Amino acid sequence: MGITDTPHSIAASRAALAEIRGTYAEVPAEPTRRWSYFVYALIFASFAVVAYFQIHTVVLRVIDLAVAHERVKLFLYPSALWAGMGFVLLAFRTGVWIGYRPHAPASREEAPSLTVIIPAYNEGAMVLKSIESVVAADYPLDKLEIVVVDDGSKDDTWRYIREAADRYPGLVTALQHEKNRGKREALALGFTRGRGEIFVTIDSDSVIERGALLAIAGPFRDPKVGAVAGKVLVYNRASGLIPRMMHARFVLSFDMLRSVESVYKNVYCCPGALTALRASAVREVLDGWRNQTFLGSACTFGEDRAMTNSLLDKGYNTVYQRRAVVHTLVPEAYGKLCKMLLRWDRSYVREEIRFARIIWKRPLLTMVIALFDRTVTNLRYPIYYMTIGLLAFMVVQDPPVVIRILIAIGLVSFLNMLYFLRSERSWGFLYGVVYAYFSSIALFWIFPYAVMSVRAKGWLTR
Repeated sequence: MGITDTPHSIAASRAALAEIRGTYAEVPAEPTRRWSYFVYALIFASFAVVAYFQIHTVVLRVIDLAVAHERVKLFLYPSALWAGMGFVLLAFRTGVWIGYRPHAPASREEAPSLTVIIPAYNEGAMVLKSIESVVAADYPLDKLEIVVVDDGSKDDTWRYIREAADRYPGLVTALQHEKNRGKREALALGFTRGRGEIFVTIDSDSVIERGALLAIAGPFRDPKVGAVAGKVLVYNRASGLIPRMMHARFVLSFDMLRSVESVYKNVYCCPGALTALRASAVREVLDGWRNQTFLGSACTFGEDRAMTNSLLDKGYNTVYQRRAVVHTLVPEAYGKLCKMLLRWDRSYVREEIRFARIIWKRPLLTMVIALFDRTVTNLRYPIYYMTIGLLAFMVVQDPPVVIRILIAIGLVSFLNMLYFLRSERSWGFLYGVVYAYFSSIALFWIFPYAVMSVRAKGWLTR
């Protein structure tokens, strides 16, 4: 498998990757123990501040309204219960997050054979950058193959894929669908052609760090591990406000939430941007995953979480590897951001319903934790939209209360984004606070619309 002697090509690829790296910020070194302890202390202190503010400036005011207006109690009690459960869940997650430790990377000697699969659709020159980053990765070439699938692109994507295949003969395999068939079918073609013990999926708008492949192969020492999620950061974070906000959210999503899920071996979604899959496990579930339907409609998107659920259903564990890092493009415009979030939320709805059946098959401790986690997490949707009515009533009764509500949103989001500081010691975490206000005003409609259009199809990326 792979090739053993293309030194000039590999050197050129590494030079190209060095140029690519100039367009994004690499992951900083692991934080010092002193800095980590400072962040932990800051988080726990913020817990107390947020709780005090919520009780004395919001909750007490709501109670006064409930006394004066009997119907307010219908909104107050569920909201209060969920808020309390949410604080308990966040405290639990914080403790587990502190205890997370990344897996040791695989050594070059023990590295398993690897097939990297890159599905592409209308990606243009970016797909070549993605391929170059894999070629330049620190991994034994005789154990590596790269399969790139053009899913019926209408632009020059195929030309760039062919260029890579010609540049790295024996290493890069170029495959093509004549017509667009969807990302799931593009991945399925790669799965059927791949020969490695481990499949690694990488989005065609993403580039990996040099150590990502050895890092993501490490957890497979455990035969029960079926999938490993990599750490996803934003490639184009310097391109505007939306990418900066999304970068802050990505750090929270991966370095906090997936770290927690990894400790009890139940990462709910191993992302398409960078995920490793045990090939033998994929073959067990391939037909069902490929032909998945929901409410009578074929499932064409959300293939990453669907595969994660399929592996969990078969009894495999899913974990997170902080040391395996990929940088991915995110939308810079509001309309494209909405398309991406719609795709994610539609997949979320479908796969949450499916996971509700899978959860009972998980080990007892994992099952109990996941039940609490998913219950509190999913209750936020009905309670959030119910609370909007309560907040509107409060503002009508007492207009200055809107200032308290805005401060409360800021404080809660500030607390959430403090977790960012352990990963990146920068003021970039403040963009996560900005995102909290932005999503409350401009993105609140996404989830309800995703529920109503959950049977929709399409990549929704272009």
